[in-house]
Amino acid sequence: MSGTTTAGVRLRKAADDANRWVVLVVLCLSLLVVALDATVLHVAVPSLTEDLRPSGTALLWIVDAYPLVCASLLILFGTLGDRIGRRRVLLIGYALFGLASVLAATADTSGVLITARALLGVGGAMIMPATLSILRQVFPDRRERALAIGVWTAVAAVGAATGPVVGGFLVEHFWWGSVFLVNIPLMAVILPLGRWLLPESRGGGDGPWDVLGALMAAAGVLGVVLGVKRLGGGAGLLDPAALGPLAFGLALLILFVRRQKRRRHPLIDVAMFARPAFSTAVGCIVLAMLALVGLQLIAVQYLQLVLGLTPLETGLRLLPLTFAAMAAGATGSYTLRRFGPRRMVGWGFVLTASSVLVLTAMGQHDRPALLTTAFVLLGFGLQTTLFGAYESMLSDAPPERAGGAAAIGETSYQLGAGLGIALLGSVMNAAYAPGLASLGDKGVPARAGAEASHSLGEAYQVAAQLGGPMGDLLRSTARHAFIDGLHITLCVSAGLLLLGALAALRLPKVMDCPPKEPCRRGEAEPAESADLAETAGTAGNAGTVRPAARNRRVPRPMVPARREPAEAAGSGRAAH
Repeated sequence: MSGTTTAGVRLRKAADDANRWVVLVVLCLSLLVVALDATVLHVAVPSLTEDLRPSGTALLWIVDAYPLVCASLLILFGTLGDRIGRRRVLLIGYALFGLASVLAATADTSGVLITARALLGVGGAMIMPATLSILRQVFPDRRERALAIGVWTAVAAVGAATGPVVGGFLVEHFWWGSVFLVNIPLMAVILPLGRWLLPESRGGGDGPWDVLGALMAAAGVLGVVLGVKRLGGGAGLLDPAALGPLAFGLALLILFVRRQKRRRHPLIDVAMFARPAFSTAVGCIVLAMLALVGLQLIAVQYLQLVLGLTPLETGLRLLPLTFAAMAAGATGSYTLRRFGPRRMVGWGFVLTASSVLVLTAMGQHDRPALLTTAFVLLGFGLQTTLFGAYESMLSDAPPERAGGAAAIGETSYQLGAGLGIALLGSVMNAAYAPGLASLGDKGVPARAGAEASHSLGEAYQVAAQLGGPMGDLLRSTARHAFIDGLHITLCVSAGLLLLGALAALRLPKVMDCPPKEPCRRGEAEPAESADLAETAGTAGNAGTVRPAARNRRVPRPMVPARREPAEAAGSGRAAH
């Protein structure tokens, strides 16, 4: 029996011995922490800006350093977990996440806060790779897996959407740094739960770990995003400040792909992208997260700075998005069986684009009914899209590549979130600044106009310093420029979502799942046959399996009070 087969058998035994739904709860709690921290800071941006006074670029980095660092390091820590133990890396990630949260809460400069957010990204990269790969193995039946993915994606949406609510409450009653302290009690609960319930597991261990490849992927992702950020900040395409990082990042990613194709044991099997359903699903995840996180950041600024809502009121206004996402996750398994991946993902994108276009009717006056309707459509459409895309990606990937598929899916999730903030935030800044160009002709000092062009929050601060009619003029002009920029950004986002709807046409039309049978019989039968062969060999009949034994159902043992470490058990990520 090969090492890979033995690892697969032991992982299957671990999944059978444990209550897989309890394991799902632990995985969802892990994901909740990571998703919550991606958006909990959004409502604190105005308060943070007033206290730390970061530049426009520094403010963008404060917000998106976390998802970008996390996305860059997922492959590195995912493969490291296969080598030294996935639970060990997971627990280290919990501890680092807690310590970085304390550092962020006590930061007194924008530089310290950016560093703390980057460390939170490192911790998130240690936590995330376990979730999808374990889910793929613990739920081999596609129907149960679809239900589990529905819960998983709903938790992700709830974490991202309730972040502003939690953050708004904390900012209103304490100070902006308190939004990070919410991680501490979550870590206090999940750390012992993970240590108690999750088994230690490692990969097959065949072939060396490609450290250089992992570093190339991380540096390549960061270089590309940095170039995009600087382009959006007003740099020209041929400006070395933008062209340099962009070209460097793209070159590293191309070299990474070529390196993985040549290696006998690659970190990521890039051949999976040749499968239309897999590559399309990954692209849909990126587009969906790009829209969700980028639009949410802009919406928070609109609600607070234009409509004048408090942080808590802002969070409550976003609750309809959360409830709609939960409804989409709860009904996602039925929707997928009824309509199939293609129509589910495609119409999810169309619904999301429609909600974004509805939001273009926003102006300087509050329209609660319009916002609530748009947020409900937005939450339901995006959650439907994410559900169908994740399920298609995991089911299309070969079972032995489940770990690699999980790393790609989680990277695309975090990369989409980071690019959404960078791209839509940059589009917003580029559309906002020209609206203040005429201030100089109306008597506003050039220096004040330049500072106000960085962001609406800074414009309000400059207007307060000027005071009088000049300050009122600056405030009014900046507000109009922000709304004009918001409308342009929403149209760009709607266009990207409609491109996603067209791309979804490459997904399978129906959910391939025979009634009352595992959707992929090959996933279960080899492991069960190997398990029976191993049992027969132990009984003194090695190499022989009686025909009757093949159809015998082995009773499932009771859940142990404590999971024993399975040191040689295979991880969800196959050894390549």
